[in-house]
Amino acid sequence: MTTAREAPDILSAEFAANPYAAYRVMLEERPLIWHEAMESYIVSRYEDVERAFKEPVFTTGNYDWQLEPVHGRTILQLSGREHATRRALIAPAFRGSELEHKFRPVIEANARRLIDAFRDRGSADLVTEFARRFPIGVIVDMLGLDPADHDRFQRWYTSIIAFLGNLGQDPEIAADGMRTRAEFAEYMIPVIQRRRENLGDDLLSTLCAAEVDGTKMSDEDIKAFCSLLLAAGGETTDKAIASIFKNLLEHPDQLAAVRADRSLIPKAFAETLRYTPPVHMIMRQPAEDIELGGGVIPAGRTITCLIGAANRDPRRFADPDRFDIFRTDLPTQTAFSAAASHLSFALGRHFCVGALLAKTEVEVGMNQLLDAMPDVRFDGPHTEEGVFTRGPASLQVRFTPTP
Repeated sequence: MTTAREAPDILSAEFAANPYAAYRVMLEERPLIWHEAMESYIVSRYEDVERAFKEPVFTTGNYDWQLEPVHGRTILQLSGREHATRRALIAPAFRGSELEHKFRPVIEANARRLIDAFRDRGSADLVTEFARRFPIGVIVDMLGLDPADHDRFQRWYTSIIAFLGNLGQDPEIAADGMRTRAEFAEYMIPVIQRRRENLGDDLLSTLCAAEVDGTKMSDEDIKAFCSLLLAAGGETTDKAIASIFKNLLEHPDQLAAVRADRSLIPKAFAETLRYTPPVHMIMRQPAEDIELGGGVIPAGRTITCLIGAANRDPRRFADPDRFDIFRTDLPTQTAFSAAASHLSFALGRHFCVGALLAKTEVEVGMNQLLDAMPDVRFDGPHTEEGVFTRGPASLQVRFTPTP
């Protein structure tokens, strides 16, 4: 009789070095794991993670302790009519003509500004010089905030992401996150109050003026959403752009195909979201005892849903450990909607409201980078790092300079 293999501990250095090897063990033999230190059940199979995202019994009550300390109360913690109303206030700014006509020029300008700093040099670190800075600059400018504050927002972003990924409960990281919450509120609340009195054509003005059925967002609501946008909007695009380039550089035939046909960029983005997602885990909390992963999870317990594992479940995706932008089991037409096959934007009522913003940023950034780097190639190590969120630590590239 054989016993199930033990997967490396999710907080171990072995797991951090290569979570995908651990995911294979979990998917094959350990679909439900109780993790004592995290006080959480861990699920990895596609079917189980999909259920946790879609079924109403799985709540976001965990965000009361996971997100609220650093952001304040956000839309992710709401349910029912309150959630639907708040989402209706926010969503229009992140889709359709509002996104395309008002904010695409902002996205294009930010990409161009960063690329201009290295296009004539012939080398760059695409993580530190582009991917990490690009989405934060876009968010600051979309909100109509002072461009001189880009570096301040970059620091706040780094602090918030560290807080959210602090699975080991490092007290210094926790304390820094709380300082960031205070600093961010001290900065944003007066800006919001001034913007209410002098509305403009920016996202912050849209949030201040938005009204559904007589309901408007309070100053605290808007501040919390801006903090969440900084983290969620920044991290997805940051890690995604770096990962797309890493994946394509490791598969030169697919890079050549994308360079020749830019309409393939959404396919490359969708496959990257599946293959190397920026966010590897999202948590949920059942409102009642629930069967999942071959066991019973008690009401109120935290469930850690391993997106990085579920997206590589062979029960759902053929040859899941192969990067293939032409795969037929990942339809691009639904990849940035609540009907997506991958799980990287979650599903159901809490599907990522900024998915189309991320898609637009990736399309703009990728097009400009490919134009500026006609023969881009690796010029150094390109290892990944991170557990809660994950992406290339550095991506040194070389190319023929362009004017």
